[in-house]
Amino acid sequence: MNLTITGHHLEITPAIRSYVISKMEKVKRHFDHVIDINVIMTVEKLKHIVEANVHLRGKDIFVQAEDADMYAAIDGLTDKLDRQVVKHKEKYGDVHQAQGAVKHQASDIPE
Repeated sequence: MNLTITGHHLEITPAIRSYVISKMEKVKRHFDHVIDINVIMTVEKLKHIVEANVHLRGKDIFVQAEDADMYAAIDGLTDKLDRQVVKHKEKYGDVHQAQGAVKHQASDIPE
């Protein structure tokens, strides 16, 4: 998994970087096929905006969260991203299980 963190009008401190890395590990725990994650953090007056582009095998997921606090925005982003990745995993797993399950192929053979 490649993780890129960039900041617009914001310096990425080691504390923020480690916080984002620890939160993105949660996403990787739920779905192993994550190829690339790009996180962009922006500060606009009193709004802290965090965006993430996640490149999965077969799909790209975009999530955005904003809050008055950067850490709260990162938490909101992680929650949204986690829900979407789990949803994608469920859909992805259903298709592959239905297509080539050994049980279904074995039961189609007449005795």
